[in-house]
Amino acid sequence: MQNKADQLWHEMASEDAIDTLNANRDGLSSDEAAKRLNAYGPNCLPAPPRQHPFLRFLRQFHNILIYVLLCSAAMTAVLGHIADTCVILAVVIVNAVIGYFQEGKAEEAMDAIRHMLALKASVRREGIRRSIDGEELVPGDIVLLEAGDKVSADLRLVQVNGLQIQEAILTGESVPVKKDTDAVAPSTPLGDRVCMAYSGTLVTSGIGWGVVVATGASTELGRISGMLSTVETLTTPLLRQMDVFARWLTALILLLAAVLLVFGYVVENFAFSDMFMAVVGLSVAAIPEGLPAVLTITLAVGVQAMARRNAIVRRLPAIETIGAVSVICTDKTGTLTCNEMMAVSVVTESHVFSLDGVGYEPEGEIRLNEVAVSASEHAILDEIGRVAALCNDATLHCSDGAWAVLGDPMEGALLALSGKLGLDLTDELSGWMRTDVIPFDAKHRFMATLIHDHENHAFIAVKGAPEQIFVMCTRQRTVVGDSEVFDPGYWHEKAEDIASQGQRVLAFAVKPVPPEHTVLEFTDVEQDLVFIGMVGLIDPPRPEAIAAIAECHTAGIRVKMITGDHKGTAAAIAKQLRLQNPDKVLTGADLAGMDDSSLAAAVMETDIFARTSPEDKLRLVMALQSHGLTIAMTGDGVNDAPALKRADAGIAMGRKGSEAAKEAAELVLADDNFASIVAAVREGRTVYDNIKKVISWTLPTNAGEALTIVVALLFGMTLPITPIQILWVNLITAITLGIALAFEPTEKNTMQRPPRPRYEPILNGELAWRIIFVSLLLLGGVFGMYAYAVEQAYSVELARTIALNTLVVMEIFHLFFIRNIYGTSLKWELIVGTKVVWATIVCVTAAQFAMTYLPPLQALFATEAVPCWDGVIIVVVGVVFFAIIEIEKRLRLLLHDIRTGLLPPRS
Repeated sequence: MQNKADQLWHEMASEDAIDTLNANRDGLSSDEAAKRLNAYGPNCLPAPPRQHPFLRFLRQFHNILIYVLLCSAAMTAVLGHIADTCVILAVVIVNAVIGYFQEGKAEEAMDAIRHMLALKASVRREGIRRSIDGEELVPGDIVLLEAGDKVSADLRLVQVNGLQIQEAILTGESVPVKKDTDAVAPSTPLGDRVCMAYSGTLVTSGIGWGVVVATGASTELGRISGMLSTVETLTTPLLRQMDVFARWLTALILLLAAVLLVFGYVVENFAFSDMFMAVVGLSVAAIPEGLPAVLTITLAVGVQAMARRNAIVRRLPAIETIGAVSVICTDKTGTLTCNEMMAVSVVTESHVFSLDGVGYEPEGEIRLNEVAVSASEHAILDEIGRVAALCNDATLHCSDGAWAVLGDPMEGALLALSGKLGLDLTDELSGWMRTDVIPFDAKHRFMATLIHDHENHAFIAVKGAPEQIFVMCTRQRTVVGDSEVFDPGYWHEKAEDIASQGQRVLAFAVKPVPPEHTVLEFTDVEQDLVFIGMVGLIDPPRPEAIAAIAECHTAGIRVKMITGDHKGTAAAIAKQLRLQNPDKVLTGADLAGMDDSSLAAAVMETDIFARTSPEDKLRLVMALQSHGLTIAMTGDGVNDAPALKRADAGIAMGRKGSEAAKEAAELVLADDNFASIVAAVREGRTVYDNIKKVISWTLPTNAGEALTIVVALLFGMTLPITPIQILWVNLITAITLGIALAFEPTEKNTMQRPPRPRYEPILNGELAWRIIFVSLLLLGGVFGMYAYAVEQAYSVELARTIALNTLVVMEIFHLFFIRNIYGTSLKWELIVGTKVVWATIVCVTAAQFAMTYLPPLQALFATEAVPCWDGVIIVVVGVVFFAIIEIEKRLRLLLHDIRTGLLPPRS
């Protein structure tokens, strides 16, 4: 037996739903509940299949670069260099361990959603109210709801009284939904199905009950979980590029080694064993065995830098991915906005006031025509503030300096408004006593309270939807406290004005009554009310989000807002945030009518999407990716989890975000601040720049080392540097000097550059040229100094020692050159460098002096002490090398500026 998930329960009358489920208002019997539990299964989401931990660990080694490293380790072991073999194997194992613990965490998203089901549920069985475990709920159960409850399963509501449910976790809409029992149309979006209560949502006020129509995986929450389990997790650009690069590098090294082996054995008639050991040395020289370790360290440094900026990284490769994003798809509620309602405007008979403030704090400035005014100057504001406080069921409290609301967020905003209007909430609430109340209900769309004080004054306070309050009023309050005939035209116009700005409008009215009036009837408020004003409320944009979005635009990043909120509200917020194309909004209904090709075209022209579902968000991300764009998706609710997982970089909110969203994302913002995304992008670009610097330094130096062996073998020359000496160079420079580049600071133009192309290869034309150019210069320097030493009649050992030290000095100068790949390196701050740069240079220099002048190392590496004057010449060669590559870079950057129009060509 299956849950009746294919039923459109929201279009069905409540009694029909009960009949369809073979249930009744008194609830199921214990025997029937047990039978259904056996048939439908427990009300929880099924655990996903898990791969065996050992197999998951072995999978970390299934990578071509790892195979290359293992072959490199075997080669160095054959050469007898056990220390280097151990270093390479350590790199492989460390990478595997990191991958083991990091790569599988996305699977925990399923567990996070499973734990969101309520632990307990109040049900009616056999006519008796009982509390049972949420997992024991079955279709047909009668569930009772009250404020503070988490809905345990999907319910078709049968009876409600002021019931409001916070559904932001499913729809993204910040304001609780006022529930009703009337059926709605089959095509009604999820956020407008007022007759339904969905699993995982929270009751904020009122009471009600309904019949369970779906449990476990058949609920809306379970359906999203099912989507999440089928979403493909994309690999990151860096991993794709490294995989392609490793394949090409492997093929090139093996091909070159094979050609040289055949050439030396057949043409040059070298002994096979000698040639085999030579090509093994060549392979070790060419393979950048330290590169994976340095890349991992570079990413780890980025993790620490992002953590300082409140961006917590869950998967290392996500760091460089966030730096490559070209589009940020962001949820509105809680991400661009504060996820807190705030009163921002007050309309009276003569004026429109604006208010500011922070969250629910009952303090803020009041402005009239952009000029600050005092509430005491306008008596009517005092009356509006009093009604806002007394016709209210919420409470405000302050904890550790932060104000929060218990109850309806909109009513909490009204309490904050009363404080801003100068009322002391404690005095007002203690001085007036509520005698009776008509709770808010979607049927009559207002709330009314009967209020008395100790001085025999009494009045009725009313708030509600403007169009409803308007018909109940015959007079309106003037600024001097009198009343005049109600002018509906004026108020309709003002209500439309503030609603067009994305504000939710509430109207306020009062009615004096005799002090002996103690019972509040509907007939008391249906007419003869005195209208006093309106209040516009909004979930305000984060102040820092506007600047953050502007910086995104400067960096060539498009920001697209995808929200479950209404079209008008989304457009109004978009204008305040200064998003591009704020007047063009597509809704979930619009998207549903588009095929994939139409959506792919529309998504490039539209930046605001409203009333969207989880499927819509997922389709939008995939549509953008079809254009070759790198997409970041931010969100905080369960409804965001599938899109977070599909996006190249999923970013979850840490404070208000659900655990499902956090587990599905690669990054979590500790402060829920959109501005932190910009900081993360900046750090991500810095990390990628530093990775590029590491690669740009490593590959030319490795190529230069390999080229010395290749040239010597091709021309039958004596090797200027022996394989064991090349291993020494790799050991002391490849990791130490490369690590220094991992700590490079952000370059000044980092956020002025457009995002790098999604499929930009690591080995592009510029890097290929640099490898050729630098390796030839290294080759010339090594052979030049070796020839110089031979000409001086030095021994072969001393000549090789001079050539070896020349290579190391040139690599050090190459480090200074590569520290700024987008501008000149002849800057004081670059010359001064960082502490890490100089620490590594000191270490390398000390190591070179040791192997050159210490007898034990001289014996091991076949070196001799270099004369002082020759040491000076070696340094001069390094300076000349630096000057040549720096001049080449300046010319290349100049030509680039001319081609791109940044600099006009000279006539």
